[in-house]
Amino acid sequence: MKRALLLGAMMFGSQAFAGEYLVKYTNTSALNMLTRMTTMSVSAIQATDHNETAQLVKVDIVKAQEARALAALLSQPGVEYVVPNFKLKAFTAPVDAAALKDQWAIAKVQAEKAWQRAGNKGSRNVIVAVIDTGVDYKHPALAPNMMAGYDFAENDADPMDKTGFQNPGHGTHCAGAVGATGLIDGGTIGLSPEVTLMPLRFLDERGSGDLNNAIKAIDYAVEKGAQIISASWGAAVPRSTAAPLLEAIKRADDKGVIFIAAAANDGKNNDTTEMYPANNGFPNSITVAASGASDAKPSWSNYGTATVHVSSPGENIMSTLPNNKYGNLSGTSMATPLVSGLVALMKAQDPSLTGAQVRAILQTTGAKVSIETACNCRVDAFEAVDAVISKKMVVVPAAATVGAGETIAVSALHGKAPFKFASSNSSVGTIADNGTFTAVANGSTTITVTDADGKTASSLNFNVGRKSAGNPPGGNPGQPPPQDPGQPGDCPLGDPAICQIICQIKPDLPFCKQ
Repeated sequence: MKRALLLGAMMFGSQAFAGEYLVKYTNTSALNMLTRMTTMSVSAIQATDHNETAQLVKVDIVKAQEARALAALLSQPGVEYVVPNFKLKAFTAPVDAAALKDQWAIAKVQAEKAWQRAGNKGSRNVIVAVIDTGVDYKHPALAPNMMAGYDFAENDADPMDKTGFQNPGHGTHCAGAVGATGLIDGGTIGLSPEVTLMPLRFLDERGSGDLNNAIKAIDYAVEKGAQIISASWGAAVPRSTAAPLLEAIKRADDKGVIFIAAAANDGKNNDTTEMYPANNGFPNSITVAASGASDAKPSWSNYGTATVHVSSPGENIMSTLPNNKYGNLSGTSMATPLVSGLVALMKAQDPSLTGAQVRAILQTTGAKVSIETACNCRVDAFEAVDAVISKKMVVVPAAATVGAGETIAVSALHGKAPFKFASSNSSVGTIADNGTFTAVANGSTTITVTDADGKTASSLNFNVGRKSAGNPPGGNPGQPPPQDPGQPGDCPLGDPAICQIICQIKPDLPFCKQ
């Protein structure tokens, strides 16, 4: 079905709409049904967009008929779920120009030493998609590293970062942290000054964007060859509501694209707070907390042993701003692109590295700090790059949180096969010769692998019993289960009151069954 047909169903009358929803269809028959429903002149449901890659139709629903319309959609064969087209926002703080050009973070993570060890500062063969408020691609410190991008907020090919009261240049700042060239007098340098930056805009000048456009940006990045996606934004919503976003990240995972997400700036524990995309839990993903100049956690940074993987400098970070400017911003938004730049530098040394392997290297080489993450560590660029170049043996995953009775696959990066695995506390978890770890009882254990030459490597903590926020039974941050937005009692619409009304109309819907 052509997108033009669906867009032709837009209504220009004066009816009051309750809001936008995304409808996931599973087959052509369901898409045809949606088209028929939304092209009727008296329909309460009007289609406004169609994402064929994600199999999503964006619809507006008349407010007075919201519950009945949603019930009708949810009861149609071939409709998998309906979720609100919720807003996502950038994780940032206001500009602070008190310490221009002071890049303490670059020194803190030993970037200069990492570049010396590598003999390079990255590679333009590595593409990092900065999905954000856009990027000032004309900025002298960024222009040599830019490629063509797209603006999904305004649906055109110009992803220029448009500033406003709530957006000082968030995306441009993030891009500079990844890959400012360091070749401009009085400018700044990114963690991977030799890189290719793909600017993708879905957040507007207010630092806000919707779920539909975020998904489009992720799919575009994957299609156009990005190896890394840097995502310094999110929303606190239930996992079922975030299903389309999780599916987009899974598509990236399936293509080997590494997804790096900000933990958020609420000062909360993500293990008990649902935050997406931060809590997505896929193997290709790295979620980042912020650290300060003294390696302490800023009060505003989110954290979490099960759901946040590393910390990175994110307080008073100097980087590029639109119109050839520079300035300080703070937030997990700033911590995230520094990690994205580091991952780009690592991929320049070894393009075969997977997200799970990169995460394990970052965690086992990071500097130990008192910031609650899976590794209790802050990234160290030199140690990470050295581990890549020297082919240091690493346990993958290096850290995990699982439920009792669950299993995860453990492997060794580098080393000589065959490998032998051992658990430090078999009463908490056991591990077979093939690397299958089985969680037995609540507690913590570590895994040691020995290769054929007698070399050993040890993991960090494998925690058993502490489940992460929004993670359904049977899953863990390394291997989440297939998404099922229809779990009994789990309202995918984000509003329990609406779900209660719908369940009175259609009590046989999956989330209505107790």
